[in-house]
Order: sequence, then C-alpha cells, then structure tokens
Amino acid sequence: MSKMIVEVWSDVMCPFCFIGKRNYEKALSQFKHASNVELVWKSFQLDPTIPTENITKSHYEFLAEKKGWTVSHCKELHKSLLVTGKKAGIDFNFDIVRDTNSFNTHRVLQLAQEKGLGNHAEEIFFKAFFQDGKNLNDRSDLFSVAKEVGLTEAETEKALTDDKYAAAVKADIREATRYGVQGVPFFVFDKKYAVSGAQEPVSFLRTLEKSYTEWKNENSENNLQSVSDGPACTPDGVCK
Repeated sequence: MSKMIVEVWSDVMCPFCFIGKRNYEKALSQFKHASNVELVWKSFQLDPTIPTENITKSHYEFLAEKKGWTVSHCKELHKSLLVTGKKAGIDFNFDIVRDTNSFNTHRVLQLAQEKGLGNHAEEIFFKAFFQDGKNLNDRSDLFSVAKEVGLTEAETEKALTDDKYAAAVKADIREATRYGVQGVPFFVFDKKYAVSGAQEPVSFLRTLEKSYTEWKNENSENNLQSVSDGPACTPDGVCK
C-alpha cells in the first residue's frame, strides 16, 4: 500500500524547524496510522545572503551586528525560544551556534533524502548546528556531520559538486514560493492542508487525522459511495 505524503519546508538554521520536527513527531506517535505516513523534507533558505565563508561570531553577536542591536538584547529575545525548545526536548546552545549560509547543507540533505535518510539526516544536522556548534560553512565540519548521518566522503563530495542536488534545492524553494510560504517550518499534508510554524502536537494530530481520512477514502480499492441493489447472479450460482 502506498503512503500518504507529508512535506515540510525547513532550514537547518531555523530553531522553530527543529521544534516543529519534534512536535510533529510527537503527534505522529499518537496517530494509529503512522506507518502509512511518509515525511519528505524540502529545502528552504531563510537568509541566502549570509556569506559562504566561515563565520566566527556567535549567533548572538552575528544577529546583533546584523540588526544593530546589543548582544544582551538578542539574548533577551531568545529567552522564550529557549523555554519553547526545552518543552520540545531541545537544549538550544545559542552561545556556540555559528550562523551559516545553508545552501551546501541543503545539497547534502537532498542526497540524504534520496538515500532514504532524510529524517535521520535532519535530526543529526539540527543537533550539530544548534547543540554542538558545528560550523556548517566549514568543509571539515560539514563532512564530519554527513559521516554521522551515514554518508561517505565521496557521497558528500558528490552532493556538493553534482549540479542535480543544487537544482533540487532551488526547485524546492520555487515550489515554496508557489505555495506562498513566508516562513518555515511549513508542513503540507497530501498537498491539501498546511500547518505553518512550529505548532503544538495537537494541531499536527488534527491535520493528520483529517488528511489521512480523506487520503484513505480516495486511495481505497473500493471507493464506491453507495450501491443500489437489483437482480443479480453470484459466484455460487445463485441468481435472484
């Protein structure tokens, strides 16, 4: 039996995408048809203008310089995010986070998705970025995290040099534009219903139940809405 597809547009440098992943997974754990649902990760860049060279400033320092704020103000703004992350089981460590141009990371994630490692790869990369302070603009860090996902050095190099993975990233971003995506995470259930942002698990569960019921009805081998009975013969030779 085929599976209902849930697509999610995400960026590895988006803390709410990490939280959204956890909240969706909590909802899925409560959904009795979870084995018939497949999550497909899609690329999105929150800030493609970030330089591709290594950034040594912390996330707070980078944001303060970009916005013209103080570091203390940036830390104050992140307090509620830290609490929300903790609720989802995530310990963000923004003091060591290094903001990154995520395009190359998305190329690697595209390859991981192709190999059936999409969800696993996203978890590993989120942890590397938000908890371990990996600098994903740095090739050694990027290759190291990719290896943890299960990709060989040759495979990671292929992801960074084969144009098809760059094209796949750009195609996802164009698709997000057609959907009118303004921010991530952005979940689309069976190309019918969307959940925007890191909503509570109950919101994901409601959408799962609604979209799955419709998907199952549309994909059932017997999708007749009603039967009007009349004289007929059955396989056992009875005609009445």
